[in-house]
Amino acid sequence: MNGNARRRRLTPARIGIYAFLLTAALFFLLPLYIMLVTSFKTMDEIRLGNIFALPVSVTLEPWTTAWSQACTGVNCNGIRGGFWNSVLIAIPSTVLPILLGALNGYALSFWKPRGANVLFAILMMGAFIPVQVMMYPLVRILATLGLFSSLPGIVTVHIIFSMPVMTLLFRNYYLSIPQELFKAARIDGGGFWRIFAQLMLPMSTPMIIVAAIMQVTGVWNDYILGLVFAGRDNLPMTVQLNNVINTTTGERLYNVNMAATILTSMVPLAIYFFSGRWFVRGIAAGAVKG
Repeated sequence: MNGNARRRRLTPARIGIYAFLLTAALFFLLPLYIMLVTSFKTMDEIRLGNIFALPVSVTLEPWTTAWSQACTGVNCNGIRGGFWNSVLIAIPSTVLPILLGALNGYALSFWKPRGANVLFAILMMGAFIPVQVMMYPLVRILATLGLFSSLPGIVTVHIIFSMPVMTLLFRNYYLSIPQELFKAARIDGGGFWRIFAQLMLPMSTPMIIVAAIMQVTGVWNDYILGLVFAGRDNLPMTVQLNNVINTTTGERLYNVNMAATILTSMVPLAIYFFSGRWFVRGIAAGAVKG
């Protein structure tokens, strides 16, 4: 019996799968390893050219410089300002789209108003329109409304571009819920808002986690929208990281650049590391159903 199990484990197909997974893991982890070890090296050690070697003398100076002293253009206050700007952008750009997406999905799944299918088709068309195509019209509209180059303006843009995906996620999730549950709530006298707030929204925890992970990482990693719509005082961390790396005055500090890059990607990495299993559970709970 043990021999048969061992032979099953050593089949060519299984070996090929593990070889592919190992290769894929190395492909993604090797750049992260190089960034990490480089961020703890001094510039004298980096000039030796051995990028794979561990640091001989570990230093935290590149990290403190990247956080509070690196030049992001004319200012040399590090990327900490961009970090807090990204936080201020990401929180409302995550909470509001999730609430609106859940409300849209709930209405399209259970109440099915007149023209619901047409509205859903229009939303899905919006998901396939490139951001660059809508850039100039949005600039003109936000400028007319007085929201261009402001925190409410960049949040509004993120809400607009997230609506199709958020609506699709929650609509498909609610379609997996038995209609009898909704009908029972209606018989008990529940109205539109009461059923949504007291029944559907509490049942949506798996999908809310999925949507939050997708939205936070998408907003945090965004560059082009933050560059165009946020304004000079609200530039997100990704824009400031680009300014740090592309600074051409003086010596190019690769250790500081690597530390700044890791600091910028720390939030999405932490979210996926601590919430990965919840993401998989949420997807399995109905994100791809319907």
